[in-house]
Amino acid sequence: MSLPLVNLELRLAAVAGWLSAAIILVNTAKRAEILPTTPVTQLLAPLAQIFAIGFMLGLYIACRRTRSGLLTVGLIASLASVSALVGVEFVINLVFAYLEPAQVDTLRAGPLGTALTVASILFILAAVVYAAGLWRSGAPRVPLVLYAAATFPIGLRALVPEVALQLALVALAAAVVWLSVTLWQRALEPATA
Repeated sequence: MSLPLVNLELRLAAVAGWLSAAIILVNTAKRAEILPTTPVTQLLAPLAQIFAIGFMLGLYIACRRTRSGLLTVGLIASLASVSALVGVEFVINLVFAYLEPAQVDTLRAGPLGTALTVASILFILAAVVYAAGLWRSGAPRVPLVLYAAATFPIGLRALVPEVALQLALVALAAAVVWLSVTLWQRALEPATA
């Protein structure tokens, strides 16, 4: 008996979520100087967002019977914001890391700074809308609250203390792991029409 396609999609999305959460934790450990910054950890950093795209699509697929316009808008905005964050991670890890602080400040004072700010604000707004859509679709409440709340210090990282950012990253990883477990369990349920 073959695994129904939706169950396979949910399992793949769960794995993508777990990989995203693992990389978020690696990035957090790097920020806290528990892990060294190396070319490998710098190249690994953007993969958290890339895997998050598959995870978010899986959450949407899991809500196929209870989808709303709010959920669809949240998904589209979240995909756009996380795609932008891939670029942000590349800039932070593969460009800023090799420049002098004065050069980074100059770049942030120009259009790049505006783009980074827009990406951060879009991330917060999109995550809140997506979490609200998932909430209405019956997704587990606690990880959704963790997910949405964590986006505020992450999106406002330039304005919050480092410890708040690190705690938010850990909370985000926990929420993603929890929701990924839910996706995996959903994939094990018998398929219904």
